[in-house]
Amino acid sequence: MGSAHRAWLEPMRENYLNSGLTLSDLSVRVCLAKSKISELLRGTGLYPRWEIIFSLSVELKMPYAPLYRLWRQAAFEAHKSREWVERSSERAALTTTHAAPPLDHRAFRELVEYDYIHYAQVFLLDADQCDTVVSDTFDILWLCWNEALASPDTRRYAWHVLRATVMSRTPHLDGRPELGRAAFDTVALSSLSADADRMEQVAETLELFTAMSRLPDQQLDVMVLRRLCGVTDEDVATLLGLPLATVRSDERHAVHFLESVLCPQPDTEQTETEGITS
Repeated sequence: MGSAHRAWLEPMRENYLNSGLTLSDLSVRVCLAKSKISELLRGTGLYPRWEIIFSLSVELKMPYAPLYRLWRQAAFEAHKSREWVERSSERAALTTTHAAPPLDHRAFRELVEYDYIHYAQVFLLDADQCDTVVSDTFDILWLCWNEALASPDTRRYAWHVLRATVMSRTPHLDGRPELGRAAFDTVALSSLSADADRMEQVAETLELFTAMSRLPDQQLDVMVLRRLCGVTDEDVATLLGLPLATVRSDERHAVHFLESVLCPQPDTEQTETEGITS
């Protein structure tokens, strides 16, 4: 199951678990065998047609516009043809065109979308992919908006959704996200003219980003936003839904780690011993 499939399936599964309905209830309401609904909710079997997903969304009271966009994207990821997608959704497709997210969801998107895109650009390869991932993030949030509002901090909930969506599309090496592309997009590199200087700076920057990728997730996010996206520490705290003191502490610890990796200090005791023996 691909990341786009999980993007709509996990909210649907969560809505089912919270609905109080049984598989038998759904089976009667959508005219589909319990075994087929169980397969669908577990993400097994054949990729489901939209008309089935739409019927379930009605019973589970899920907004169908974001669900349809995520379902469609996952269908292509599952190598379904455009003809299959259109054919399997033609009966219900018109219902997806006249829907808007809740007002507070739209307001939240206006506040954070710019910074979300900048964060995604650090990890992803092109602008279209960044736009898709951020749009997917807001569609997932729309599907889970009530849960996000009920969480201890909506901003923190939303950031976890963004991060998971970005990381699902980010190349990884040894389990850690690759940051190499960001090395070629920094202001420092673009301002260099001498080839030798440029190559030396590239090598140093690649080394820095390799070290950054080893940071714990929260420290990595803080450093990406602070040092690569130019976001103030106050705005980082707002974006991540964290206390300002936590953001500053994370940045200090991250800088200390990077300095220890990139500029290791010689062991004092070993240096003194070598001095005595010489």
